[in-house]
Amino acid sequence: MPPAGPAPDHAALRAAALAHVARFATTIAGMERMLGRVMQRWGRRAEAEGMEPSAVASHIAAAAPDIAAVIADMRALGAVDDARFSESRARSLTRAGRSRRAVGAHLQARGVDGAVVARVMEETLGARGEDAHETELAAALVFVRKRRAGPFARPDATAEEAATRDRRAMEAMARSGFSRDIACRALEMDTQEAEERIWRMKSA
Repeated sequence: MPPAGPAPDHAALRAAALAHVARFATTIAGMERMLGRVMQRWGRRAEAEGMEPSAVASHIAAAAPDIAAVIADMRALGAVDDARFSESRARSLTRAGRSRRAVGAHLQARGVDGAVVARVMEETLGARGEDAHETELAAALVFVRKRRAGPFARPDATAEEAATRDRRAMEAMARSGFSRDIACRALEMDTQEAEERIWRMKSA
């Protein structure tokens, strides 16, 4: 374990933040957690070297203004932007076969404000109407394709095997946040239309 050294100051925390955003997309809450972990790691090393726990806790608490200032710096640079993060993640998760509900839960788990999530999802995945329905159906088709069910069943599968896969896919789709209507449409669609819908969604 490297020596603790002095408690990380604004410059050290800013360097850690820049190194992080160079490798990962993150949210304001994610950046705050990462910088908090930097301080906690320093604290563990400092305690191992004999610093009193109360002194360690005092240093960690005193870093709060520096953490807030670094996050403000990252936002000013455009390196941390919850709306942009949400837009990118909503698109990628939908193209990977995640339901609208699952996308929303994912973004909120990353600490994105609910109002930002709602706005970005309407702008990215469509307002709750025909556009949103079509996007959700395309995501469901990706989900079904991964499970080799419905229009993507193996050509050599028996009727019984295909029915079992469809039933399991239906159950999995319900757990993943897809409505029964969307799940049924995805499973009953013919292969060519399903492939075209997926292509259109991923090309948009």
